[in-house]
Amino acid sequence: MANREILGLIKGARAGNVSCQLALGRVYLFGQGVPQSVPTALHWLARAAQEQSEEACLLIGMHVPFEVALSSAKTLIPYYQQAFDAGLVQAGLVLAQLVLGNANVDCEILRSKARQALEAAVRAGLPDAQWLLSRQDGMAGTAGQGSGEVCELAGVYGAPLYAWLEQAWSSGDRSAYVSRALPLARDLLRRQAVQGACRITLAGPQVLLLSRCAQALALTCAPESWQCCELAAHGGDRTAQLELGLGYARMDAQGRRLATRSGTANFKRAVRWLTQAGEQGLADAWFVLSRIYIKPEFSQRNVLEAQSCLERAADLGHAPAQLECGMHAWRNRREGGNNDVRAAYWLLQAQAQGCLEAGAALVKIAPCSAVGEWGQGRVAYSVSLQRQWLQSQPLLAARLELARCFHLSRAEALLLDIHAADHGHCLLIDISATHGRGKRRLVLIRTAQERHLLDRVMRVFEHVDCGVEGPEGNYRQRLYRLKCYLAELETPPERAFLAA
Repeated sequence: MANREILGLIKGARAGNVSCQLALGRVYLFGQGVPQSVPTALHWLARAAQEQSEEACLLIGMHVPFEVALSSAKTLIPYYQQAFDAGLVQAGLVLAQLVLGNANVDCEILRSKARQALEAAVRAGLPDAQWLLSRQDGMAGTAGQGSGEVCELAGVYGAPLYAWLEQAWSSGDRSAYVSRALPLARDLLRRQAVQGACRITLAGPQVLLLSRCAQALALTCAPESWQCCELAAHGGDRTAQLELGLGYARMDAQGRRLATRSGTANFKRAVRWLTQAGEQGLADAWFVLSRIYIKPEFSQRNVLEAQSCLERAADLGHAPAQLECGMHAWRNRREGGNNDVRAAYWLLQAQAQGCLEAGAALVKIAPCSAVGEWGQGRVAYSVSLQRQWLQSQPLLAARLELARCFHLSRAEALLLDIHAADHGHCLLIDISATHGRGKRRLVLIRTAQERHLLDRVMRVFEHVDCGVEGPEGNYRQRLYRLKCYLAELETPPERAFLAA
C-alpha cells in the first residue's frame, strides 16, 4: 500500500531529490510497499544515475535485465559500464548484450570493453553469456577454449535460426514455430533422458524454446508437451513452472478443478513449482496457492498461509485476488483498526482493472455524500478566500477548501486531523474522539485534482498540531472563528449553512 512515506518519496523524486529518486527506485525494484515494477524502478534509478549516483548504477547493473534496458540502451550503457567496472559481472553481460548486439554502436573502445565484459561473464559461468559468445563473428577460437556446451550452442542456436523462431512466435505462427523448434526440443529431451534433468545445463534460449514448445503442444495433449514443460521448469522458466504446478494440482489458473485432467492431485509437488513461479513474479501462481492452502484434503492446510499467498497475488496486480482481499478486509473491519482503509485500497485496485463487483462494493464502503448548501457558493467562496482569508486565516481557509472538495460536514471540516486522515487513496474521516455525533467514514480520492488539493492542504498543516491543544483551539473557538469570517463574506449560501 502506498503509505505516507512512499508518497513523500514520490514528491521528493519528482522535485529532483537524488536520495528520494534512489530510494523510490529501490522500493519499486523490490516491491517494498508497492507492486514490484522493474521498468518504474529503472526510470527513477536512471534519474538518480544522471546525477552521478554510484549506488543507482550498481542497482541498475545488478537487477535490471537486458529485456527491460533494451528500449533505452543508448542512455543506460554508461551505467552498466560503470557497474561492470565496479565488479558486477551481471552488469557486464547486459553491457555486452546492449553493445555487441547493436550494429549502430560503432565506438571500437566501447565494443572492446563489451567483449571484455562478455568474456568475464563466460568465465563466471553465466549461460546467456556463453550463448552470446557463440554468436560473435571471429570468436571460434575463444569458444573452443570454453566447454563443449558453448560449441554446441554455436551450432544449434545460430543467430539466424533463433531470430526466425522469435519472429514466428511473435507473429503467432505456432505451427511454423513447432516445425522448426520441436527437433531441437527433442534433442534436449534425449540429452535429459541420458544425463537427468538436474544435471543437464541449459542456456536461456534453450529454456525459452522448451517452454514455448510446451505451450504450443499443450492443445494437442502430446506427451512431449509435459516433458518439455518439466525440463523448462527445471531450467527456471516461470511459465513452465506455473503450468507444471497447475498440472500437479489438477487445477486451472482460476483455482478451479479441471475435469479434463485425470488422476489424483499431488498438492505437495504443485506447491513446490507454484512457489517458484510466484517468486519470479507470476500472480496467478500465488492465487492458485491460496486456493490449495485452504483445501481440506491438503495435508498442510493453512488458512493464514492462504491469506498471505492471496495478498502476494494482489500485490502483483491480480484483480480477483485484489477483490477478495478487499472483501475480506471489509468483513473483518472491526477486528483491525484500519481494515476498512485496506478494503478500499484493494477494491480501488480491482476496480481500476475493470472489476464491476469491486465498484459496487466501493459504493457501499465509501458512499458519496450530498453536496448540500456547503458547496453552493463555490465561486464566491474561492474569490473571497483568496483576497481575505489566505493571509489572515490560512488554516481555516485550507479546511474550508478541503470541505468543499470532499463534501465534509461543518464539524468534520473544523475538527478533522489532516495528518491522520490522509491514506494516499482515501481520506479517513473520524472525529468521534472530539465530537459526540461524529461517525467514522471513508472518502475516496479518485482524481489527480483531488490529490493535488490534498497535498496542498497537507503542506499548510505540515508543522501544525491539528488537535484541540493546537493553535486552532477547541471546537467552540474554531466555530466562532468560522462564523465571524463567513459573516464578512455576506454570501447567501454561507448564511444558509450557518442557519442549518
